[in-house]
Amino acid sequence: MTTDSSILVEAHATLPGVVNLTLNRPQALNSLNRDMSNAFTPAIQKVLSEPGVRVMILQGAGAHFMAGGDIKGFGETLGVPGPERRKHYFDMIGQLHAGVELLQRSEIITICKIRGACAGIGMSFAIGCDLTIASDDAYFTTAYKVIGLTPDGGQSFFLPRLVGVKKAMELTLLSERISAAEALSLGLLNRVVPGADLDATTDKLATQIIRSSPESMRGIKRLINTSMQSSFSEQLEAERESFSKCAGTDNFAEGIRAFIEKRHPKFE
Repeated sequence: MTTDSSILVEAHATLPGVVNLTLNRPQALNSLNRDMSNAFTPAIQKVLSEPGVRVMILQGAGAHFMAGGDIKGFGETLGVPGPERRKHYFDMIGQLHAGVELLQRSEIITICKIRGACAGIGMSFAIGCDLTIASDDAYFTTAYKVIGLTPDGGQSFFLPRLVGVKKAMELTLLSERISAAEALSLGLLNRVVPGADLDATTDKLATQIIRSSPESMRGIKRLINTSMQSSFSEQLEAERESFSKCAGTDNFAEGIRAFIEKRHPKFE
């Protein structure tokens, strides 16, 4: 199970139903170049096409998660006239965003695992995942303004919803580096752990998901995501529909029986 070498898609070694998607340019801190941008959407399509996948762990190869865009690659386009350069990046970001949207609309649970640098589009990926865990030495910056750009990858959508408009303005207008501890306090992360514990803690979270009812996990993700665009009345109706749909499943019956019998449920 794999795709282009700049992005690897591999079944987790020990957890059935879990797939690792690895940004694989460690020599360049996994920075995004055109090849990786082209490979991203096919990689997401590959993950979504695999039967039985319930969790995707997004990670970077080597000591860093992702240092944003590839500056060297950006520099190679400077000899191109402005209008052509604009079209180049318009197409490149469009290809990338197709995969981002596919992932957001999917029913699998996404966990982002971060060590080292997390900048630019890397930060967009991190805050766009359902759960995000980082090592205590990880650091974060929006970075775009440093080279005269604006956010991509959904960062301007997720950031104000997580930290509020005022703080989102600060993080993007100033692009100051923040620590993992500060990112956690702002609500950008779910967990911060020692680097030595990062893999095991991420796997523990994935295990909790795959041992839960698939209908419950899918429904929860759908409800939380749609709540941002729904009215209160619409959300109440969505909850009613989702609750009753789950209640009609065999997994609901198993959950009730297990609770009464004081044992762990065996969801399928």
